[in-house]
Amino acid sequence: MLEPDLDVRQRTRSDAPWVAVVWDDPVNLMSYVTYVFQTYFGFPRQKAERLMRQVNDEGRAVVARGLREEMERHVEAMHGFGLQATVGRDAT
Repeated sequence: MLEPDLDVRQRTRSDAPWVAVVWDDPVNLMSYVTYVFQTYFGFPRQKAERLMRQVNDEGRAVVARGLREEMERHVEAMHGFGLQATVGRDAT
């Protein structure tokens, strides 16, 4: 006996978490990026500064992990703050 087809959302949804990545850009000040991480994500200053330095030094930083829809909302919010950000699969 064949099982009924799964809903398309269930077939395409991955158990692997997704990430929101913020990329380095030549426009935004490091202090502003730190401010955004603190105000939007609620990160303590030390974590916000560490992530900002990672963006500056390595060119990118993963700022959140979770369901794809949630990461898409975070990326849209980062765009609203003028930061470059993308959604991707978590490689860890």
